[in-house]
Amino acid sequence: MIVWINGAFGSGKTTLVEEVRKRRPEALVFDPETVGFVLREIVAPPTGDFQDLRLWRRQVASLAVGLVEEHRRPVLVPMTLVEPRYVAEIFGALKEAGIASHHYFLDASEEVLVRRIDGRSFTPDAPEQDERVRAWCKSRIVACRAARATLPDDTTFLDAESTPAELADEILSRTPGL
Repeated sequence: MIVWINGAFGSGKTTLVEEVRKRRPEALVFDPETVGFVLREIVAPPTGDFQDLRLWRRQVASLAVGLVEEHRRPVLVPMTLVEPRYVAEIFGALKEAGIASHHYFLDASEEVLVRRIDGRSFTPDAPEQDERVRAWCKSRIVACRAARATLPDDTTFLDAESTPAELADEILSRTPGL
């Protein structure tokens, strides 16, 4: 099974996955961003966003399916994915492969997201790069929040202002077999 933790940058996806993993250490963690970093080294996405590369979406779905099929363990995926066509493409590929997937979206206010993004350091040794990353993350808040209305009907929305422990409890209670 795949447990996809979605939400805007700063919503707490990675923190939540770490909390779930503490309780289910057999689970694998797959961060699709790593696929994006690899592809960005090979081909620069014209838009600057690796999610716009069809190859990224195909590889993410394929790798997620492969992890489940070959290791027979739950796969936790912390990744912002809000473009409706990309959501449909990736989740469609998972469904076509017969992989059970559970999609959670961490919902947070713009104020909370800005505060969390401003409190993070992405590249501590490169302050100018850090600020560019923060600005990019903040520039995506409106689109991420608007995407809530376009996500699949089976998406479960969680209050990102709850503690990671509370959110992990909720995911574990809503995800049979995890």
